[in-house]
Amino acid sequence: MTISFYYTVPSSDVGYLKDSLDIMYVPYWIEQSSEKWKLNEGEVAFVFPEVHTRVYHYICELFHGYGLHYPE
Repeated sequence: MTISFYYTVPSSDVGYLKDSLDIMYVPYWIEQSSEKWKLNEGEVAFVFPEVHTRVYHYICELFHGYGLHYPE
């Protein structure tokens, strides 16, 4: 699975975002801050593989914008 893009969100938003993605069977995983992956305090990253255009548009609507390119 090729990692494609991500969004950072406050930890408090994880619940409703997970529920929305799971209902639509959208593949994703959640990453926390680490030595390799520096996030602001209280944030997590929703990471997505390459997805169909229709799914990408749904994700953009849910997160209110375009995702960021996942760092190599």
